[in-house]
Amino acid sequence: MDRKVKYVQYGCGRMSRWLMRYAMEKGCELLAAFDMNPAVFGKDVSEIIGNGYPTVGVSVSPAADADRIIGELKPDVCIIATRSTVAELEDIFTICAKHGVNAITTCEEALYPWNSSPALTKKLDALAKEGGCTLTGVGYCDLFWGTMVTNLMGSSFQVKKIVGSSWYDVEDYGIALAEGHGAGLSLDEFEEKIATCNKWSSEEIKEKVESGEYVPSYMWNQNGWLASKLGLTITSQTQKCVPCTWPTDLESKTLGATIKAGDATGMRAIVTTETAEGITLETECVGKVYAPEEYDKNEWTLYGEPDTTSIVNRPATVELTCATLVNRIAQLIDAPAGYVTTDQFPYNEYMLRPINEYVKTK
Repeated sequence: MDRKVKYVQYGCGRMSRWLMRYAMEKGCELLAAFDMNPAVFGKDVSEIIGNGYPTVGVSVSPAADADRIIGELKPDVCIIATRSTVAELEDIFTICAKHGVNAITTCEEALYPWNSSPALTKKLDALAKEGGCTLTGVGYCDLFWGTMVTNLMGSSFQVKKIVGSSWYDVEDYGIALAEGHGAGLSLDEFEEKIATCNKWSSEEIKEKVESGEYVPSYMWNQNGWLASKLGLTITSQTQKCVPCTWPTDLESKTLGATIKAGDATGMRAIVTTETAEGITLETECVGKVYAPEEYDKNEWTLYGEPDTTSIVNRPATVELTCATLVNRIAQLIDAPAGYVTTDQFPYNEYMLRPINEYVKTK
C-alpha cells in the first residue's frame, strides 16, 4: 500500500490508550474515534491516551454517529475495543460490513466464535462477504494461548496432550467479573450458582453454549482455535468450574468486602477437549482475588516426546493484547472477505516499518 492505513477507533476506554498510540506510531492515520460515554465526547484523543501525548486533532464522537461517519470516511480498518461477546459487537460489526470496512477487535469471544455463537458468526460472515471486508478478533490469547503453543509443537516429535493455564486477578477487571467468578461465595453457594455446568455432558453444554443459555470461559473458544489451527477433529468438549480458596482472610477492594478463609476467592474454569486424532486439550482460566504473593502467569505444557513446558510470568497483558492487534492490521487488510479467525492468518510478525508497507494486496 503506497499510502497510510486509515482507521477509526470504536471504544475509547482503557485499552484504547495503547491501541491508538501503537497504531498511529506504526504509521496509521486516525480519522475518527467513538465511545458511548458522554464524559469523553468532544475530547481530543490525546487526552484519552494521556501522558502528555501531542494533540492529534481527532475528537471523540458518540457511538450513535458511527454508522454515518464510517460511511462517509470509508476507512480501511475499524479497531473495536468495547465488550467481551460477539453478540455485544453485532451492531458495530454489521455497520463495518455494510460499508465494506475491515474490523478487528479485542473482544475475547471474537477470537473463535464459531464454537460458541455459530449462528451469529455465520450471519456476520455472510455480511462481510457481501461487503467485501474482513472481520476478526485478536489479542493476548491469539499469540500466548495460540501461535506460541502451535509453534512450540513444531519442535515436538509427538504430542498426546496439551495443558494450558492462564492466571489473572479479578480485582483488575471490575465487580461484574469478580462476581461472575464466584469471588466471595461460600463453597455451597459456589456449587449452586457457578458450578452447574459440572454436571452437563458434552452434548448438553454444547447445546446450551450455542443457544446462548450458557456463556463458557475464554478457553472454550481457545480450544476451538487450537483445534482448527492444528487440523484436529473435536469429538467432545466440556467445562468444569472449580472454586479457588485461600487459608486466610483476603480483602477485596472490588467487592468492598473481606473474603473469609476457605470461601471462594474466584475459580478455575477448566475446558477439556477430546479429538479424533487422540490429542487431548485441557486448558484453564484461573481468575481470582490474589493473595499478596500471587501474580499473573501463562503456562503451557506439551505432553509427548519430549515433554515441554513454556512459562511466562507477569505478562503485560493489556500492552501485549494491543500490540498483537496492531501487528495484525496488514494481515487483516490482506485477508479474504468474511469472518476470518486468526488461525487462518499467517503467523504474526513484528513491524519494523510502517504498517502500510506490509500490506500486499492494495
